[in-house]
Parts: sequence; C-alpha cells; structure tokens
Amino acid sequence: MTPWRVRDLEESDLDQVVRIWEESRDTEAEPAVCLAEAVSALHTDAPAIVAVVGDQVVGAVVSVVAQEHAWVLLLAIGRPWRGHGIGSALLAALEGRLVRTGVRRIGALLPEGEVGERAFRNSGYASRPGLRYFEKPLTADSAEATMLDQLGGTVPDSGLWEGIAGMTSEKTLIERRLVLPLENPEVAEHYQLVPPRAVVLFGPPGTGKTTFARGVASRLRWPFIEVFPYQLADEAHGVAAALRRLFARVEHLDRVVLFFDEAEEIASERHDPTTLAHRVTNELLKLIPQFRRGDHRLLICATNAVRSLDPAFLRPGRFDYLIPVGPPDADARRAIWTRYIGPDRVAGIELEALVEASDRFTPADIEYAARTAAQSAFERHLASGPQEAADPVQLTGDYLQAIAHTRTSLTEDDIRAFDHDLRAAARV
Repeated sequence: MTPWRVRDLEESDLDQVVRIWEESRDTEAEPAVCLAEAVSALHTDAPAIVAVVGDQVVGAVVSVVAQEHAWVLLLAIGRPWRGHGIGSALLAALEGRLVRTGVRRIGALLPEGEVGERAFRNSGYASRPGLRYFEKPLTADSAEATMLDQLGGTVPDSGLWEGIAGMTSEKTLIERRLVLPLENPEVAEHYQLVPPRAVVLFGPPGTGKTTFARGVASRLRWPFIEVFPYQLADEAHGVAAALRRLFARVEHLDRVVLFFDEAEEIASERHDPTTLAHRVTNELLKLIPQFRRGDHRLLICATNAVRSLDPAFLRPGRFDYLIPVGPPDADARRAIWTRYIGPDRVAGIELEALVEASDRFTPADIEYAARTAAQSAFERHLASGPQEAADPVQLTGDYLQAIAHTRTSLTEDDIRAFDHDLRAAARV
C-alpha cells in the first residue's frame, strides 16, 4: 500500500503547497503561469488536489476551467517523493473531478524539463509540437489599471491633502512621518532612514482617519485601495483565504496605499486558537512582513480601539508608527467651520460661538451640522425671494440650531478610551 493518499486541497494546505512549488522547480526557465495566478485560481472553485503523507503535503495540482476546457496551472511534487507515481495519481484524481463538471479537454503549458513532464506523458498527455506559444507583455500602466479596477481601487483626485482643514498637529505629524520620506526616498536613503511600510491610525469614529489615508494617497499620487471586513467575509473560502488572495494580487501593483478600515474586525486579540478570528489574525501577521518588502507600498490600518488589536500587531517590526487621530481641538474646529461656511462668508458669522457650541464634535459632525444649516438658509432664501440679502445674525442662528440638533459621535467613554490609548499605545 502506498504511504500517501490524494484528496481535495484545503485552505490550510496552501502554505505547504507554496513551499513545495518554490522548492521543486527543476528549470531556471520562467514558468508560463506564476504562483500568484495559481493561488488566485483556488478561489474560482476549479478542482485542486493534494497528495499527503499524514498531515504533510508532498504534491499538489491546481487547475482552472473555461467552459469545456481546463488547464493545469500548477503541478508540484516534493523532491523526496519523485518517482512514486504521485504526479500521475494527482492528475488522475484531477481528471475525475473535471469530467464530473463537464470538462472535455485538459491541457498544460510548462517549460521543457520542468517538474511533472514525466507525469503528463505517463498519464496519456501528448505534446503538440506544431503549436506555438504566443505571449504579449502588457505595459505596466495597462496591467496595473486592470488589476486596480478588479480590486476596486482608484487614484484619488489631486488636492485632497491640501483640502484637509484643521487637525493641524495630526496633519503635520502624518506628513513628516509618512509623506515626506516616501516623497523623497533618495534623501531618506542618504540618512539611512527606511520609509514607512505600515502604520496604524487610531482614534474615535468620525475623526478623519479615512480622510487622512486618502489624503496621503492623493499627495503621493499612488493608487488607493480600501478594504472593508465585510468584503473579506463574502469570500466563499473564508476570510483568511480572502486576505491571501488580496495580498497576492496587490503584489502586482508597482505603487499602492492599501487601507483597512475597522482593522479590529480582522486583527483582534487572539484567545482561543480554534476560532476563526485566531486563524485570520495569524494569517494577517504572516502577510504583513511580505507586504513590507515592496519599496512603494504603504499599508494603513485604521481602528477605533487600538487596545482591541492583537499585541503582536503593535510590536515594532510590523507597524512603523501608531498615530493618534483624536477629536479636533478649538483651533481645528475653527478651521473646519471656516472651510464649510466659506472663507468669503465667515466674517459676518459669530465663529467663536460655533466653536464653543461644537465642543466634542468630530469633523464629520461639523460637516453634517454645516450642511443642515446651509439647507435651512437655502430654503428660507427661496421662500422669501432672491432680493433679500442673507442676515449674518440669522445665519449664525441657523448654525447654532443645527449644532443643537446634531447628535455628537463621541461620548465621554470614547474620550476616556482614546486618552488611555494615547498614553498606552501611541508610537510616533
């Protein structure tokens, strides 16, 4: 009886499959299909088979299906297990599953002398010397545009960074720590300064963490990809698999700001090793060091509660900085109100009254109150006729009334929790 058996590939096998593929290749020739493409195919429900000895994966085959035609994307066999018939058994199992899905033709494309060539011949595959392999390298711009579109990313409009009003201390800190080293890599290298690769922005909800992340991408002119936990949860093969697929695809982008909102949802503190949250956190811990190898990549994670993140994320080596983005102080509220009222109209408004009345407001709260007041003034203007000039006193009343009817995003508990995180976790 053979010491190995074949079965369907499971999510937990992927790390071993990647290792076998990297270690088992026999030629220096560039493979027709890269590893990232094979990994991505695992999420299309096309058959994939592994050979195992106990819990150890010793061989794997991955396919992709297009109607009645299937292609073998990856065939890997551990070197100690060559010549045992594993390749032929993997192909036989794969073929059986493909036939049941309606596939009528299966092919493979691999460099001459590559691992698995004997297995294909022994399994009845015939090479077709009359065929020619055509390949067209896409330009970086067109390939990146396609990948960016698939990931839902965009290059933010220019001027977003300059348009961030108030929050001067946070803006200055983020500019010095993140933007300037990435904008000036040659100067950074001269002083042995490694530009940041991953940062956490933490603070209460509505304080502008997403705005700052988009602003950084706008300032750098880098593509911006925003990831929400619910998007990962929709992946049929689980959140951990969705994370692997996402990071594998992002590697094809030359420059990118990858932004995770509500990071505590996928990087929570590990307690029970049998839970999904534990596996997802482990996966992200493994992926971040790989992401950090790119020179023009920046991972930004935003969280309302940095204390809920697993401690392993907060240690130096994964995130360069843990930057607080707190509620706007009086100066920041003054600047934000000026932006939404309009610099040309603010002179007649009792601005200090608005600043005082909006204590504990976030930038999002101020934006909402300003829009509500503007709507009231707009409707009154239409009702009274265009000949009547706007009364600054009345406008001030509109803003104060809007403030009074706006439910603030922050509670006293939010403020206390942020102050605790600020003392315990900030690393700037």
